[in-house]
Amino acid sequence: MPEPFAFGHADRVRFHELDVHDHVNNARYLSWFETFRIAWMRAYGLDRNGQPSLVLKAVSVDFRAPLHLDETYIVAGRAKAYRRTSWTMEYAVVARGRVCATSEAVVVLMEADGTTWRPLPDRFLDVFRSRDGATPDG
Repeated sequence: MPEPFAFGHADRVRFHELDVHDHVNNARYLSWFETFRIAWMRAYGLDRNGQPSLVLKAVSVDFRAPLHLDETYIVAGRAKAYRRTSWTMEYAVVARGRVCATSEAVVVLMEADGTTWRPLPDRFLDVFRSRDGATPDG
């Protein structure tokens, strides 16, 4: 697991994830990050349990090296920073000992009305700081 990550999710590339160039389609990385985020939240005890919705506000991806059919990879990630109603996730996709992609995403907590942002619970902030070393942003 590359620094500064403490949690990762291993998988392998499947045929339906390939594009016409026989490497992973760029859009698949977003699905991998979403799958990772759900596993990360569960492992860290941050299941929503009927809480308001989590909404992806922004995401960026830097593609560095291709992945091909049946290659194994690890998506590693962490909460990097937080604000009152959102936090920034940082990701890396690692295969063959090198980083193949990196990403940052901003996730917000929304009320059921779908328009009102909700402050992050203290239990989220405690986990972000203690498990991932997240720091306040701004």
